[in-house]
Amino acid sequence: MTPVPQSPYARALGERIDDLHPRLRKYFLAVPDGAVGIGEGMFQVVGTPRRWLWPLLRVLERRGVVAAVWERDVPFRVENRTIASRAIGERTFHFARGSWVMRDAVALTRHGRVLDELGEPGLIAACFDVDVHDGALRLTSRAVGIRLGRLRLRLPRLIAPVVRLTERFDDASDRQHVALTIDAPLVGRVYEYRGDFEYSIPHIAEVPRIAEKEKPA
Repeated sequence: MTPVPQSPYARALGERIDDLHPRLRKYFLAVPDGAVGIGEGMFQVVGTPRRWLWPLLRVLERRGVVAAVWERDVPFRVENRTIASRAIGERTFHFARGSWVMRDAVALTRHGRVLDELGEPGLIAACFDVDVHDGALRLTSRAVGIRLGRLRLRLPRLIAPVVRLTERFDDASDRQHVALTIDAPLVGRVYEYRGDFEYSIPHIAEVPRIAEKEKPA
């Protein structure tokens, strides 16, 4: 019998997962084997207007971490899977200049937090506290590090950015809302995105594009 996959978010929250809005519980529980979570919507803003940061962000953009842009009304698509108890996400941003993909993998730490590795291969890692407030999920980073080969270097607290993410569900619009901010000491806001989307979990056979992409070469 194939073991039921576990969600790192559900394990981090424990009984608190029942405090999430019911539609968010569906989002943060494990995606069943043979299925994929699909979200499609619009980001109201993505990136940073601080153009002096863009040369650095372009390095991260090439690794699928963040994009060197400042755009409004950006269509996007998210694809979620659960593999070996990790939450694997792929977000496609449809910018005016073309599409760009951000990838991440979330796992549970031994301290009951979640660790998000961003990029392909993983370049940036952020460890988050997980909380629920008024039915919404809130993540706040406790530590941020960078991977150099086999080494993972934790950034000192004096220079480490603080990442905050909120996921909530709005009953009036029947849509899920997401907001992420990254703030650096002495500098302030260096990156953000916020938007809303609709989400479903079809069987992979019902999503021809994904099924075709996953066929062996």
